[in-house]
Amino acid sequence: MALGSNLGDREYNLRRALAMLPMRVVRVSTFIETDAIDSAPGAPQFLNAVAIGYTALAPEEMLSELLKLEARLGRVRRGVRNEPRVIDLDLILHGATRVNTRTLTLPHPRAALRDFVMRPLAEISACAYRALR
Repeated sequence: MALGSNLGDREYNLRRALAMLPMRVVRVSTFIETDAIDSAPGAPQFLNAVAIGYTALAPEEMLSELLKLEARLGRVRRGVRNEPRVIDLDLILHGATRVNTRTLTLPHPRAALRDFVMRPLAEISACAYRALR
């Protein structure tokens, strides 16, 4: 699970999301600050983290719950890609499950290209890091 925030009190946003995730969190990476990727020039920097844990939810159910949580935490989706956001929750892996549907691809297809995912992931889980490389 990757988390990011580049609006408001970013650390508070991440901590609040972590407390509300639909999984039992067992490890959380250090929070790292990164530039916004593929965003408009001057977009605020992100605070990012990765968390690993356990859930009884199937991948599609997990995604649905994450989208609901983003909305509860104040994320508004206006159809503009990569706009600044209070919270961004991405399902990166779900055990060894592979999914390729219209709404979900696992492992996340761009995770290995994103330093803001791979650096924190390497910090807390060598096994998950290797699964994405």
